[in-house]
Amino acid sequence: MARRDIRLMLMGQPKKGLLERRWVIVTLMAAVLAVGLGLGIGIGMFSASRPSPPQSLALERTIEDHAAGRPLSLPATEDDGPAAVPLVEPPPPAPAPEAETPRESGLLAPPKGAAGTPAWIRYAAPSPKVSGRPMIAVVIDDMGLDKRRSERVTTLRAPLTLAYMTYAEDIDHQTAQAHSRGHELMVHMPMQPMSTSFDAGPEALDVSLPPDELRRRIGWGLSRFQGFVGVNNHMGSRFTADAPGMRVVMEELNRRGLLFLDSVTTDKSVAGEAARRSGVPFAARQIFLDNEQSVHAVRAQLDKLEALSRKYGAAIAIGHPHDTTIEALTAWLPGVESRGFVLVPLTAVVRANTRQ
Repeated sequence: MARRDIRLMLMGQPKKGLLERRWVIVTLMAAVLAVGLGLGIGIGMFSASRPSPPQSLALERTIEDHAAGRPLSLPATEDDGPAAVPLVEPPPPAPAPEAETPRESGLLAPPKGAAGTPAWIRYAAPSPKVSGRPMIAVVIDDMGLDKRRSERVTTLRAPLTLAYMTYAEDIDHQTAQAHSRGHELMVHMPMQPMSTSFDAGPEALDVSLPPDELRRRIGWGLSRFQGFVGVNNHMGSRFTADAPGMRVVMEELNRRGLLFLDSVTTDKSVAGEAARRSGVPFAARQIFLDNEQSVHAVRAQLDKLEALSRKYGAAIAIGHPHDTTIEALTAWLPGVESRGFVLVPLTAVVRANTRQ
């Protein structure tokens, strides 16, 4: 036997490295899979356990981003608000006069016993004859800050309802021009948002303020111009959810015979209940037109507005003086009647619901 073969017989076969042994490789692969599976399950459980942002805060960030110059990114929901947000109570089928009874919710009648005609009726813009057609009211917020775009809005077909910021400059001239063109006027009252990253503006209503200071700020906002029918909230997801603060607001509106339109920046708003208790005429928006600022997106929201108006007999939308919104409304407004609707000021919807 050759010397080499004898040496191999004495020493045995050369040993294999660990990575060359099949059972080691299989074991390592199984371990890697087990670790990966464990990490995936752990990450999933951690993500599920984290609380998601409140829906009202997400909505507020979308609605109020325009005030902070941030891009709007949250996709619009079916009605552009939390599912729990009530819509304006639709006008019921007209009963016989003797069968009419006051309702306990929804839009309310003006203060009883007030001297003279309430301001929300006295300063209401003329409304076309409805004649049984579905009504649409379009409210444009944030008016007066951007004078050029605000002036463009006033050239749109009337009647629109235009809500002017309390701290806009040259507000008397701007509102007088809008009124002369057939539009209805409202005060856009700044109120405290939920997020501290947003600034509602000077003289905003804040839950930390005592009632006397709230009344002073409300009085200041209502003294900025004349001829308005009521108030709606600018931002306000924190303040409109505060019952004591909203009670002060409604007391002041009741005293002046004004209505309140809830912009619905939170599903926790108590504005409707506060209005009911104080006897203040009340409405809530149904559609936001321009969470997404493109002509196509605004037109899609207008289509939703028409569908709601046809279903309930009346619908209220809120938009802003953005170029895309103005362009979409410029194309949409002339065809309202031909599609079977009637464009009305906000007070016409309130009046129909309060049977005034």
